[in-house]
Amino acid sequence: MDLLDKKERRGSSAVVNLKGLLKRNWLLIATVVSVLLGIALGVVVREYTSLSHLHKQYFGFPGEILMRMLKLIILPLIISSMITGVAALDSEVSGKIGLRAVVYYFSTTIIAVILGIILVMTIKPGVSQTADHIEREGTTPNVTTVDTLLDLVRNMFPENLVQACFQQYKTKRKELEPARVTTENATTTIPPLTTSLMAAMENITREYKIVGAYTDGINVLGLIVFCVAFGLVIGKMGERGRILLELFDALNEATMKLVQIIMCYMPVGILFLIAAKIIEVDDWEIFRKMGLYMVTVLSGLAIHATVCLPLIFFIIVRKNPFTFTLGMAQALVTALMISSSSATLPVTFRCAEENNRIDKRITRFVLPVGATINMDGTALYEAVAAIFIAQLNDYQLDVGQIVTISITATVASIGAAGVPNAGLVTMVIVLTAVGLPANDVTLIVAVDWLLDRFRTMINVLGDAYGAGIVQKLSRRELDRMDAVAGMTPSGSEDLANPFALETDDEDAEKKSYVNGGFTVDKTDAISFTETSQF
Repeated sequence: MDLLDKKERRGSSAVVNLKGLLKRNWLLIATVVSVLLGIALGVVVREYTSLSHLHKQYFGFPGEILMRMLKLIILPLIISSMITGVAALDSEVSGKIGLRAVVYYFSTTIIAVILGIILVMTIKPGVSQTADHIEREGTTPNVTTVDTLLDLVRNMFPENLVQACFQQYKTKRKELEPARVTTENATTTIPPLTTSLMAAMENITREYKIVGAYTDGINVLGLIVFCVAFGLVIGKMGERGRILLELFDALNEATMKLVQIIMCYMPVGILFLIAAKIIEVDDWEIFRKMGLYMVTVLSGLAIHATVCLPLIFFIIVRKNPFTFTLGMAQALVTALMISSSSATLPVTFRCAEENNRIDKRITRFVLPVGATINMDGTALYEAVAAIFIAQLNDYQLDVGQIVTISITATVASIGAAGVPNAGLVTMVIVLTAVGLPANDVTLIVAVDWLLDRFRTMINVLGDAYGAGIVQKLSRRELDRMDAVAGMTPSGSEDLANPFALETDDEDAEKKSYVNGGFTVDKTDAISFTETSQF
């Protein structure tokens, strides 16, 4: 009888555990199911119906709504998280955290580029075919290396903060008109040169002027620079700055609650997003022609995500990196589907803070910066693509040119905005740096939409690992701040267990400590509520 009771208790506990697991991870499960259903729906609609271009756009409307909601939340999230994150730290601590984050981002990007170069030089995906066998798509972006890097610096200091919320500054080179000869009676233009004269004057330098214009898209880098400076100023203001700090902290909390609402709609949006993309693809034959190139890129991304990044995380943090990755699963699936690290940022915040227990003071400072400058997947892809195009054109690269590709790919990836297909624009910079034809970037456009999704997922994973590593390296400073505030040290948090936070009793997770007349909430080191008068 006792044996039967024990079996019944085990069975009931297993059912309870299963229910708890499903309750905690229903959104992740629903998202994965929606991806599979979206693929199936896209294939069925593609094979058994013939939709017009207009009907295809109507079909993908629910997915478009998801993208719009996620992009809507980027601006308040970045502003509130950056200001409160920086203001909660003093200038010395924030400087150390920022330096550690930047060093990590640069290091992993360089590792990704070297890995990509090794793979493409070993597999040689472009040797067995020529550029003539691959159809070109699209047009070549008109960009240059110097102008792009200068635009990067210009966008760091926007001249209009409101305009930076929806536009970026971008320059173009415009060729000056031919010289004009002025006479007493009239102004005449020098007649066009003959073919022989044109051949003789090939080496004459053309004159250009830079024309500036604004393009649509949030200037994330400019907003980050402003928010960091603004947060530092608020942190230095003491009591007078507390009102502003509480305002932005409340804005951050409200934004994260909106994120939770949006994530309930996410499975529906992703289903139609992926189905519509499958229906839109015209030429599936291109995947066979570009198969070896795609295998090279995907292999590099897989090695970087499963070996390089986890190894760095394990060496520094001494925790299980794959359990950490499991905690970021929702953000990774979202990045894979929507192909934008900036739009994935709200989900990345939620996974890092709630599942992986990363300190909010770290996530608010590190993740927005990472979504802007940390592009491991993009850098690896650009290095592979440049050498692949060189192999297609039977162009032999020397050691100096390979080093140039690695450096340029690293720098160009930083300039790539966290939006879909931004890597194609910076790809031109890498090609021109080593003398390859820039218009050959159109050879890889046909498969870029797919590879872009995977490299975005690696970018988001790198951002998350960076937050975990920076928290470990900054534990001494965080513990010192906690000790001053009378809080429990941040080192007691279980960083590696993504399910350690899950509890039905939210009050059990919120422990308040009274210090200096203010109640400090453990779950949010930045929130203060006044309890007494001085």
